Amino acid sequence: MDNNKYHYSVEGVNYDVVIEEIEGNIARVNVNGKSFSVLMKEPVREMRRQKVAHIEPPKPAAASSKPEPVEPVKKEAVAAGSGNKVYAPLPGTITEIKVNVGDTIKAGDTVVVLEAMKMQNNIEADYSGKITSILVKQGDTVLEGSTLLTIE
Repeated sequence: MDNNKYHYSVEGVNYDVVIEEIEGNIARVNVNGKSFSVLMKEPVREMRRQKVAHIEPPKPAAASSKPEPVEPVKKEAVAAGSGNKVYAPLPGTITEIKVNVGDTIKAGDTVVVLEAMKMQNNIEADYSGKITSILVKQGDTVLEGSTLLTIE
């Protein structure tokens, strides 16, 4: 196995990661065929001394403080209706939702902003139409392939 190739599985989703280049604290990585620039918190020399990388799993929301864990089940039921789905192209955190249910949009319009690897990614609609459901909210953490909203 090449030293710069890694295979990860996060909650059942497989990721093939290749570190293409590191310059200072910026790494060019390829995740499942898509290239990203990643700002690293630690200098490279300190990271290379570590024998095992420590990866923090996503922290689940506290069930006792909020009734929100029930919401995704209700929202997924709404998604079962008609409409084209807009999916998260990579795992990350929803930082902004630029549309509302009932809005009419055109293909190419930015509908959601997703932060992944400290980069803001505009998620654009592949279809023109009316927003029929929004399945995420600002601050939600999503996996690659998660349905964000539907357009009819």
